[in-house]
Amino acid sequence: MASLVRFGVSLDAELSKKFDALIGVRSYTNRSEAFRDLIRKELVSEEWRKGKEIAGAIITLYDHHKRELVNKLTDIQHDYQGIIVSTQHIHLDHNNCLEIIAVKGAPAKAGELADRLRAVKSVKHVTLAMSSTGRDI
Repeated sequence: MASLVRFGVSLDAELSKKFDALIGVRSYTNRSEAFRDLIRKELVSEEWRKGKEIAGAIITLYDHHKRELVNKLTDIQHDYQGIIVSTQHIHLDHNNCLEIIAVKGAPAKAGELADRLRAVKSVKHVTLAMSSTGRDI
């Protein structure tokens, strides 16, 4: 286990009060864990910004009854085989499907894939969840 470093943080009283409320809502056990999580979040963002190898998920919601939509989405995914690790297809109800695409590689490629999926007519929603390979955080 890594050694711990202790340091003090000075906050405006109102900001501290809001942070403590957020800690409670998110069920952190203490301020230290909340700070660690905020720091990790920024480190992940930095990995994406610098173009380091990343991991993430693209979540796509669509109506599978729309003509040729599934084929278009599959064709796009085949163009990104270099970063797609796996996909999971979930039938939400009779009309709606959710697809989760796990990606690993260049952040620009992951963003490009999400943008291409988002631009397909009849896709209801696409979101890109950024994460890390975990090596540098």
